[in-house]
Amino acid sequence: MKNPQLFIEIFLAAYLLFLFILWLIPDTYYNKFYEIKNTDATKQTFKPDWKKILTEKVLFYKKLNPLQKVQFEQRLIEFINTYKIKGVDTSINDLDRLLIAASGIIPVFAFPTWYYKDLKTIYLYDNSFQINHPMLPNGTMLNGLVGYGVMKNKMYLSRKALYESFKRDYDGQHTGMHEFLHLIDMEDGQADGVPDILIPKAYIKPWKELIQKEIERVCNDDSILSDYACENAAEFFAEAGVSFFENPDELQTNHPELYRILELIFMYKTK
Repeated sequence: MKNPQLFIEIFLAAYLLFLFILWLIPDTYYNKFYEIKNTDATKQTFKPDWKKILTEKVLFYKKLNPLQKVQFEQRLIEFINTYKIKGVDTSINDLDRLLIAASGIIPVFAFPTWYYKDLKTIYLYDNSFQINHPMLPNGTMLNGLVGYGVMKNKMYLSRKALYESFKRDYDGQHTGMHEFLHLIDMEDGQADGVPDILIPKAYIKPWKELIQKEIERVCNDDSILSDYACENAAEFFAEAGVSFFENPDELQTNHPELYRILELIFMYKTK
């Protein structure tokens, strides 16, 4: 090169520009992109018969256009190769993997680089189960649970409840999706019904105010949401999120303001 000094200056300028662009990217999204792209995506590939299973079992997938279906399939492979899925006194099959992965992908489908940073292993039971934990009354039977405290990074699901969730379309109930919505809520470090990482800052205060109003409606039997949404803000967010994806028509009709803000949170139009 005739002018090595010029080459060095151009290189340094380009490098500084690159660092500046990285600085502009929010840490949360950069970390998600970095983590998910560094998983081993060669362990599993999309099997030909999976497309038929998804079409038959997952209504969300069935309604996607061809390009979106390809994206969903890619996300599914990334999910399966990122998180461990283990059976508790049972073996894991492909349908288990597909339905668990779909439960996690649907709520964040609009965010292509999403990574559940507080999840490592998903434990699947045949039916309802009990977990020994100081925060749970003895004998409590569960269909789903997101681990916290000593059980952090773990999720527990009932296969029976998971399968039933995908059989009942448009009923506003979904065990798998409910637990993944809890994880989304917990991304900011607390389960408070306010997914700070997704909700625009200008809508945080209106969202908190709306939660209180809507919880009152649930507790007064004046809501399409299940009674479980009356428990607290975290359960309300999980139930409202499920209804947004499972029962959008009725949600928009009966809770138009709630539906509108959930559209902003999930960046997705269910209708």
